Amino acid sequence: MYSRKQLFLGSEQESLFLWGARQTGKSTLLKKLFPDALWFDLLISNEYKRLSTKPDILRETVLANLHTTPVIIDEIQLIPDLLNEIHWLISNHGVRFILSGSTPRKIIRSGANLLGGRALRYELFPLVSAEIPDFELIRAINNGLLPRHYDAANAQRMISAYIGNYLRDEIVAEARLRSAGTFARFLEAAALTNGEMVHYTNIAADCGVSATTVKEYFQIMEDTLIGRYLPSFQKRPKRRVITAPKFYLFDVGIANNLLGRGVLKPGTELFGKAFEHFIYQEIYAHSRYTQNEYPVYYWRTASQLEVDFVLGDHEVAIEVKATEQASDRHLRGLKAFADEYTVKKAILISNDPRPRLVGDILILPWREFLERLWGGEVI
Repeated sequence: MYSRKQLFLGSEQESLFLWGARQTGKSTLLKKLFPDALWFDLLISNEYKRLSTKPDILRETVLANLHTTPVIIDEIQLIPDLLNEIHWLISNHGVRFILSGSTPRKIIRSGANLLGGRALRYELFPLVSAEIPDFELIRAINNGLLPRHYDAANAQRMISAYIGNYLRDEIVAEARLRSAGTFARFLEAAALTNGEMVHYTNIAADCGVSATTVKEYFQIMEDTLIGRYLPSFQKRPKRRVITAPKFYLFDVGIANNLLGRGVLKPGTELFGKAFEHFIYQEIYAHSRYTQNEYPVYYWRTASQLEVDFVLGDHEVAIEVKATEQASDRHLRGLKAFADEYTVKKAILISNDPRPRLVGDILILPWREFLERLWGGEVI
């Protein structure tokens, strides 16, 4: 059993939305935290049919069970009309609701009642290193960090099924796309640019659709929480900087499978790319789980100097290299960034066996970086 982060600290009396892609562990977490809750699972066909046909059944049931708290509704996005009943119950009876789902897209785009600020928003991500006893980097990079995949003997088959059943089928249905085949081609093309700058026109040419359609597909991926943009850092640049965003899929194992990378081993270029993706997952989850919500950027100049991740308002600059011995050439981007901005910490994450200090740049073994990150010592 994994020890998930305590997401709701300080919100014990509040109603909540809990979003997260399929199989991130939302239901498992909520059942562990609230074993006595009044639970409505909208994936159960009978439950869905009853409540979609007659939403006021929810109100009647909750009023008969006011002693049972909280009320959890799983996959709330399937019946947005329930939010009117929920709003009334919160306002008139102070009922605490926890509303979980795989995407808020349908609710937002339908103009449904979002409870007028009466519910806080949280998101559950794939596992992070601090949640896994005896964490193994090679396993995480190859299998990804969805709870069912990380420790599975047949992880690649499970990931393939996940991509087929969820990414290609459910999301096509959720977004009401006309062509499942076109979106499937887009997913493969998007995976090729995972962790790279997004050029809509190039991807459009590969998929045989317009750049506008490609941009819409990326928005669907962001709305359904299966990917997110990493913007470029552009604050008062002295050098000419690249402005195009990068895009990362939400899980490194999903990206590996879509790209057909096979088994990734240290020392290869593909391992290095996946290693960078993994570190990004950790940093982004840390930003949200700690409720600091510091922004994360990348920085690249027109002359190809680059820093993988810039945290906050250029407070921390991070470069990620899978090398076992970082050298001066690996530090060029960090040095250039520090010349341009005031940086509290410049860190190179690597496979070096021990920390080293080169000038003002701290070289950290990846495990020590993660311990410091989750220990609150990085930002």
